[in-house]
Amino acid sequence: MVDHYNSILDKKALPHYLETKRSHIKADLKASETGLWEAHDRRDVGDVSLMDVKIEIATRILSHCEFCERRCSVDRPGRQGNCTVQEARIASEFAHYGEESVLVPSHTIFFSGCNFHCVYCQNWDISQVKSGTWIPPKKLAKLIEYRHLRNMNFVGGDPTPNLDYMLRVLRDCEADIPVVWNSNMYLTEESMRLLDGIVDVYLTDFKYGNDQCARELSCVDNYFQVVSRNHLLGEKHANLIIRHLVLPGHLECCTHPVLQWISENLESPAVNVMFQYRPEYRAMENPRIDRYLTYDEKKRALEIAQELNISLI
Repeated sequence: MVDHYNSILDKKALPHYLETKRSHIKADLKASETGLWEAHDRRDVGDVSLMDVKIEIATRILSHCEFCERRCSVDRPGRQGNCTVQEARIASEFAHYGEESVLVPSHTIFFSGCNFHCVYCQNWDISQVKSGTWIPPKKLAKLIEYRHLRNMNFVGGDPTPNLDYMLRVLRDCEADIPVVWNSNMYLTEESMRLLDGIVDVYLTDFKYGNDQCARELSCVDNYFQVVSRNHLLGEKHANLIIRHLVLPGHLECCTHPVLQWISENLESPAVNVMFQYRPEYRAMENPRIDRYLTYDEKKRALEIAQELNISLI
């Protein structure tokens, strides 16, 4: 379930990002974006760090931003994207004891900004409002090394708009702890390729079982195809811990299809069916989600998981 992650904690394996930094390939960092991708994927032995190649590709993508499937193509060094992110801003970073037990204590690094606009967002004050401060990558790398907790946990908001920044932090970091990508998983395939060899655990948020609910509640299109695809890609090179936040009135349209897809398509992910929903932000404007979960809804969600033989944590 989290075998690679545990191997790192037991000092039997290195975090992926340290291996990537020490892997050298044949590449010309001045090549075109297409040429860089070819070198990245071919990985012939050479003298250029694979991490540097990933950073150079991410920098190129930043000029026509396509880190997430909104693909707004904004020149991010010049202006902010749909996610409200122009340059990476850290809302907070601290030792977090409220994550899943296997992760705590977790060095959580909360980014400001998000590529989702959830009407019920519980972190709306950092995800939907421009906030936070710029921390130079080298300084954050030293903070991670200093704390040296069980893992480094990149979250938000969402980390996706900050992928280039995270890679720069890791280039300057030597902490031998796992990298956790705590995300809504609405990434492009290009971003997933960049994260291959970086992330040790995908701590995902699989919200919706259909595109209509995703569009209504988070203002995103083609949700299910994108997020399910990225779970399959993520499972190929990292461990998965999947969170599903049960929404009031959404058991049959969201909870059941999400858990069914997980049961039928993934090998052995750890799944956390979450009952922490509360009507925050603009939820009271939507009569479908303007209340707390009932006891019967919580009971039914657990029954669905049991019926589908889902391994819960």
